Amino acid sequence: MAEREADATPHPSERGGAGKGPRARVICLANQKGGVGKTTTAINLGTALAAIGEKVLLIDLDPQGNASTGLGVGRSDRTVTTYEVLTGQTGLQQAALSTVVPGLDLVASTVDLSGAEIELADEAEPQRQLQKAIAGLPADYDHVLVDCPPSLSLLTINGLVAADAVLVPLQCEFFALEGLSQLLRTVERVRASYNPRLELHGIVLTMFDRRNNLSEQVASDVREHMGDQVYETVIPRNVRLSEAPSHGKPALVYDMKCPGSEAYMQLAREVIRRERAQANKAA
Repeated sequence: MAEREADATPHPSERGGAGKGPRARVICLANQKGGVGKTTTAINLGTALAAIGEKVLLIDLDPQGNASTGLGVGRSDRTVTTYEVLTGQTGLQQAALSTVVPGLDLVASTVDLSGAEIELADEAEPQRQLQKAIAGLPADYDHVLVDCPPSLSLLTINGLVAADAVLVPLQCEFFALEGLSQLLRTVERVRASYNPRLELHGIVLTMFDRRNNLSEQVASDVREHMGDQVYETVIPRNVRLSEAPSHGKPALVYDMKCPGSEAYMQLAREVIRRERAQANKAA
């Protein structure tokens, strides 16, 4: 990723949406570590944004397909998926499915996606396949959320290249900052080589346990190092958040009054506030 390549494909931030209106804000949810609440955040942030009136498309870019399962989309219903999108067989609009959440659509994933990296190796710009797909998406959405796999693979690079911003879920554990540093280095390399518009939207602290002194210490350390790049909202460790995916529902549908659901509603409002403040600053 030494030098930024010339790119004839419009970045999502330049896409006109076929004249239908403002383009969607593309947010990539990424962390190379598993078990940090990334997919839980993708599902519930998407649901919360839809609940406050945003039209959202969630792209499941993980071959495990957990975001698809968590939104109640069964394996038999995943006939057109992110695999077909990345390999150029179909467009995002054709692959999008309605979910149990009004205003939240999904492009589902299956294990077939794990083979896409090998197939994409023959493409001239394998890291830009998702960017090209999003550039062709009509402006029917306010936000596109991309749930990346828990690795710094070509799939994750596709998500970062396509995005306006990256949102990092960070579990309140001992090695949190170490893993964050590696991810931020990758973000910098992607920005330098492929996507100069990519920015850090924010870091959300997840699985926070107020009974645990370590959670408090990690949160304090992350805020000390990252400052206002860390969201004010903290996602608590919550049984209802853990139970909801097994029922094929976001936590906000499964139990809208649980602490986890309330936290994701707060996070959605904070995401919108940050974007409006940035837009006002740019104007």
